[in-house]
Amino acid sequence: VQPNNYSTFYDDQRQNWSIMFESEKAATDFSKQVCIAKCNSSPVLDSVLYQDLLLGEGQGVEGGDSLEVAYTGWLFQNNGLGQVFDSNVNKDKLLRLKLGSGKVIKGWEEGMMGMKKGGRRYLIIPPAWAYGTQGVAGRVPPDSTLVFEVEVKRVKLVKECSGSDGQSVSSRDSPAPSPVPNSDGFSAD
Repeated sequence: VQPNNYSTFYDDQRQNWSIMFESEKAATDFSKQVCIAKCNSSPVLDSVLYQDLLLGEGQGVEGGDSLEVAYTGWLFQNNGLGQVFDSNVNKDKLLRLKLGSGKVIKGWEEGMMGMKKGGRRYLIIPPAWAYGTQGVAGRVPPDSTLVFEVEVKRVKLVKECSGSDGQSVSSRDSPAPSPVPNSDGFSAD
């Protein structure tokens, strides 16, 4: 996914291709279908497949970073999207999570690494990385492959501090951050 409704990809011979789409929606819909095609062409889905829909800006998130995300989750049925089983898109509350804390399914822990603030990503998560053989009563049948579209709304880097000018700086970007803790941190319950 590139700015201005472009997508680039490599084919099996490592040749680079670019496609320009009429709209952002057409580009993201194409990207979603590519991800679904990857899933359907895999003999065994044994890891998380993901496709960026919008890259976002700033530092990519790592383990320990806290995020606030908007998401929609579908069951993967009949080689495509099935019914929505969970979403917070039209709700007032974003999901807060801390990557690496083990509070969300393993597929999210893996699939969201490297995302940036404002980024949107499509995730296809095999059962072993989701709810496995147990499922979720009344919502997710056992051994379900799941599809999520996630958007990172806020990021709190693990070592973020308040700089001497009062601005928030990340220790990943600055060789000598201030040791003063940031007062606007949010909890990752």
